[in-house]
Amino acid sequence: MTRREPTAEQWYFEEIEVGETFAIPSKTITNTHFVTFAGLTGDFHPIHLDEHYAREETPFDSRVAHGMMITMFTIVGASSLSDHLHESAIAFLNQSSGFLNPVFEGDTIYPELEVSEKEDKGGKGIVTLASRVFNQNDEQVLEGELEILVKKRKGGD
Repeated sequence: MTRREPTAEQWYFEEIEVGETFAIPSKTITNTHFVTFAGLTGDFHPIHLDEHYAREETPFDSRVAHGMMITMFTIVGASSLSDHLHESAIAFLNQSSGFLNPVFEGDTIYPELEVSEKEDKGGKGIVTLASRVFNQNDEQVLEGELEILVKKRKGGD
């Protein structure tokens, strides 16, 4: 079996700079996203799946996307940063999200990550990334943070 080599320059803790921003491809949210996410998670609340319920029983005009579904679109693996970390990423450590505005079927979302902090831990380090998602109207719908553990190129414990 042939080992698959990384196609992008590999970065380690030292090469990642605070303030760098990484794009994640946009997504137009469809009914398939709603149904698939509900099936995977078991979250079949009618606010996500029942148009009549959402319109009549909530302050929204339509079904609202699962918040955690929108969060999943901010994972490092989906970003342009991911290809640079094949050799150095050790672990995904933490994720938090705040939901600022609803996302509806037909909305197009634009996720991004920005390096907000780095913490040296000897032969490795924690990289904190601010996660943000905007809709097609440039309204922010999510703000959050995630942490990944990354190897250092040099040094040891």
